[in-house]
Amino acid sequence: MATDILHIAKRTIELEARSVAGLVRYIDDSFEKAVQAIATCRGRIVVSGIGKSAVIAQKIVATLNSTGTPAIFMHAADAIHGDLGMVQTDDIVMILSKSGESPEIKVLIPLIRNFGNLLIGIVGNTASYLAKNCGIVLNTTVDQEACPNNLAPTSSTTAQLVMGDALAICLMELKGFHSDDFAKFHPGGTLGKKLYLRVADLYPGNEQPKVSRDAGLTEVILEMSKKRLGMTAVVDEQEQLLGIITDGDLRRMLTKSTKIDEWITAADIMTAGPKTIEAEQLAVEALDLLRKYEITQLAVVGNGKYLGVIHLHDLIREGLI
Repeated sequence: MATDILHIAKRTIELEARSVAGLVRYIDDSFEKAVQAIATCRGRIVVSGIGKSAVIAQKIVATLNSTGTPAIFMHAADAIHGDLGMVQTDDIVMILSKSGESPEIKVLIPLIRNFGNLLIGIVGNTASYLAKNCGIVLNTTVDQEACPNNLAPTSSTTAQLVMGDALAICLMELKGFHSDDFAKFHPGGTLGKKLYLRVADLYPGNEQPKVSRDAGLTEVILEMSKKRLGMTAVVDEQEQLLGIITDGDLRRMLTKSTKIDEWITAADIMTAGPKTIEAEQLAVEALDLLRKYEITQLAVVGNGKYLGVIHLHDLIREGLI
């Protein structure tokens, strides 16, 4: 039984993978025209469908919106019962359908054409009513559904989804849509934080342990204990960072000398040239440095001066790990 389950799962993935790979032969002049039309559209992209295609249409709308192309979803059945009013003069309408012959879509198409909007069809039957009545046709024909009865929309809806992704990515490239733009539309959750959260947003909440290079061992230990970050910076009179002292530095010092005398200074213990990060850098860049050097904190600097400390716990608390 377990063997059968694994075989069915693998067969499903292989069938859908072949369907997606087969789309390459349909990327032609029509696809290029669709991208150019959408890129120059002064309105929105109204994406519609029925059944499973309607669900894929909603995903395409979400992807377009998040990558800089304004889009809205219109259910084909609701459209012919009032929602057609959302289609404005400068909008482009894109309809998804495997068969291109659904009754609701056949009613909707003449209405769209009467409005004068450009109609793009993502369709799996190029001989269908939808294909014959579109200004631009994007072919998503698949040889076989992953469903053993070749009925349930599986490979066909996957092909629609991938075609929508291909449109969105081409539009991103054409418009020069970069990570800074992406961050504007994804301010929430971990993804948003990775794109906009900066070190400067986090380190002010921490203590700012620091001692002078001439500070004695007792002062160093007291400063580290008081600030509870497992380290202290060593700075000069201008607040320039000279080095840092960590718990590890203290332990290593003790293995070399058992004399805990006042003449041992911060300069004798510190690690010069410590790993630092600028306050305006992204928090995720701090995480990359911590991982790369297998450390738990970084000294934060700005204009060459020591500002504070960002700790691994800050990044964990923000959900970046």
